[in-house]
Amino acid sequence: MIDQDERPEIVPLFPADYRGSGLLLHVNALPSPFGIGDVGPAAFDWVDRLQANGQQWWQALPLGPTGDGTSPSQSLSSFAGNALLISPDYLVQDGLLRAHDTEGYTFPAAYIDYDVVIPFKHRLLDMAFANYKAGARPDLKTDFEHFRQEHTGWLEDYALFRALKTKLGGVHYLEWPAELVMREEAAMEHARRELSVQVEKVCFAQFLVFRRGRALKEYANTRGVRLIGDLPFFVSADSSDVWARPEYFLLDENRRPRVVAGSPPDRFNSLGRFWGNPAYNWEALRDGAYRWHIDRIRTALVHVDVVRLDHFRGFAAAWQIAVGAPSARCGRWIQGPGAGFFTAVLEELGSLPFIAEDLGMVTADVWHLLDQIGTPGTRVLQSAFDGHSDNPHLPENYAQNTVAYTGTHDSPAARSWYEKISPHERRNLWRYLRRSDGGAADVAPALIRLAWSSKAALAITPLQDLLNLGTEACGSVPGIPSWNWCWRATGEMLNAHAFDWLRQLTKSAKRAGVPAEVHAPDQQAEAAP
Repeated sequence: MIDQDERPEIVPLFPADYRGSGLLLHVNALPSPFGIGDVGPAAFDWVDRLQANGQQWWQALPLGPTGDGTSPSQSLSSFAGNALLISPDYLVQDGLLRAHDTEGYTFPAAYIDYDVVIPFKHRLLDMAFANYKAGARPDLKTDFEHFRQEHTGWLEDYALFRALKTKLGGVHYLEWPAELVMREEAAMEHARRELSVQVEKVCFAQFLVFRRGRALKEYANTRGVRLIGDLPFFVSADSSDVWARPEYFLLDENRRPRVVAGSPPDRFNSLGRFWGNPAYNWEALRDGAYRWHIDRIRTALVHVDVVRLDHFRGFAAAWQIAVGAPSARCGRWIQGPGAGFFTAVLEELGSLPFIAEDLGMVTADVWHLLDQIGTPGTRVLQSAFDGHSDNPHLPENYAQNTVAYTGTHDSPAARSWYEKISPHERRNLWRYLRRSDGGAADVAPALIRLAWSSKAALAITPLQDLLNLGTEACGSVPGIPSWNWCWRATGEMLNAHAFDWLRQLTKSAKRAGVPAEVHAPDQQAEAAP
């Protein structure tokens, strides 16, 4: 554990005898008549469906406003919520729209057409804000003002960032006039005055996002369902985070990154990969007691109970590449904040409500950090069948303090994964299962049974695997921005008999009926500023 004499006791996230299960589904993939899933009636129905079928966990992807490629991992802010997830149904219910304002539009049922959805949602939000300013729902005024005060540490900068981005044609903020890039006082004050209405409109949309997100979390908890969110390790280069807090990133005198994040060469890419995210200035963050990072976590916990820490190995060390390097192989490992960061989080929150994404090139320092803080790691069955008996993804090698997945949001559905793996891996899979080759149609159910029967404290499968879907249900392809995050479940899919099968499996695997009581920090109505 962390070597600190004066710190709260680290209580494990999962009790020693805990056995739970759940499903992975991004909010935008829920059924909805408005072109994209949202935090509306379908989200509450989804919670009911999970509870009715013995599932105690719902894992989603990052909920921030998306930037390039609509990826939830490249957000315009690591604090803000995605306004596209505001439910038109609830805007009508709240008296901010009339029912006919949402009518007359037709959207695809099985995928998200962002080119149509984005202007549609923005139009509705513009109307809702105009109605609010014209006197609709005056009782919301006090709550809205309180929200702005509570979140002033990030909200006003984010709102001005979005207003300026809209005014300046959506270009990267480094292409703005220099006085705005450098946040010169006179230019900032002029922008705040000129764009005050637009800033208030962005703040109002965030108020609505947080209001409904908090209500969904509270409802889920009353149904015995806990929510897992996702916090990317790095932030987007074109974000209010970097613009507003340049001192926390390794930037040059013109606010451009000096080094960027990436990954070293591996079996998938001999040159390594440029991710392009700016690297952290850990010295400055440490001098600020990691307050900025802790506020990111605290804000995420308004919406969810537990946070999956993406790229957990970055807290031990991260691969940094100098801007202009010919390839990512020219980078080097730079030490992260280590256990000191988690000590600061523990002192602030009183617990460590995390799941660590400890996949990829994991070294001894990462294992040591996980042991120090007691956070559960993740194992993925799609990575288990290389034939090596010491493969950490094989269930026989799991520790109890583990979250087991059939696949992740970045991996193909099990059915399409099986169609692409080598004959060697296929033989290893069926040999491990002690079964004859069942073919692609049998793989997803087999992996789910394997995860559920393992000793892992928590077993999770993507909805696509439960429904035994293939390439048509791809969530994303890493490194390819086009046609990602577009798949949606239809209402007919959610009526499938697969849920009956899952309920019975969960019961037989003794993962049903145990209350989803985990050790997470008490949350106030709002996150601290």
